[in-house]
Amino acid sequence: MSSIIDGKAIAAEMRQEMAQDVEKLTAVGTTPGLAVVLVGDDPASRVYVSMKEKACAATGIFSDEHKLSAETSEEELLALIDRLNNDSRIDGILVQLPLPDHIDENKILDAILPAKDVDGFHPYNVGRLATGNPLFRPCTPYGVMKMLEHTGVELAGKEVVVVGRSNIVGKPVALMCLAANATVTVCHSRTRDLEAQVAKADILIAAVGRPEMIRGAWVKPGAVVIDVGVNRVGEKKLVGDVEFEAAKERASAITPVPGGVGPMTITMLLYNTVESARRRAEAK
Repeated sequence: MSSIIDGKAIAAEMRQEMAQDVEKLTAVGTTPGLAVVLVGDDPASRVYVSMKEKACAATGIFSDEHKLSAETSEEELLALIDRLNNDSRIDGILVQLPLPDHIDENKILDAILPAKDVDGFHPYNVGRLATGNPLFRPCTPYGVMKMLEHTGVELAGKEVVVVGRSNIVGKPVALMCLAANATVTVCHSRTRDLEAQVAKADILIAAVGRPEMIRGAWVKPGAVVIDVGVNRVGEKKLVGDVEFEAAKERASAITPVPGGVGPMTITMLLYNTVESARRRAEAK
């Protein structure tokens, strides 16, 4: 029987520490500021933005919300980002995805100053991560690394298998594990004999976006399982990418869904914002 890695508890501990850091920065005249831009009325995005606003308030971060109509033009959105880039109160800019179809997401993300790209999606920041000199790490994979750190999992020399190759999770978490001296295999939906690849993992990171695609019986006894997937099954049930009930009988530690990686994503967004504010304070 595995131990359950409690993402809520780790996130809460980190937010308490951040609140103290924010208090110290504010005392010397630098209040961390996060601008959040929401275009349109996507229900999931609205919920997520609301959670970010509450998290900022709880940690003392200045939250600058911009809720725009779905008819907002690409030019208008670019103009807003330009203003935020030049706003000295703002340390981080987050544009909530997805954007309406008439707006080029890549153009918008590329317009954010790399020094304020607290999501870590700008090509400059992706390149720095790939070359081992990161400025900002993407929030969800960075959260995965913090969970492993808080759980006392040593990556050096371990076999890490990442299932999923997205730019948001799979690729960056693989780079971070490599930087921590793990041996990393990246798999995906077209990998041949996925079972055999999963079976060799000392640490399994699942981020493929398919409900319970990875069977519990595939998990190596004693492995650590980090399940990034959040999949809706039926009207109310949420499941991960790993068959949780079977996997927890074999793993030494495993994240639940929900309550595992999810709480860490917003926490790392705040963490990156505070780091950006610290750099601003040091540059004064």
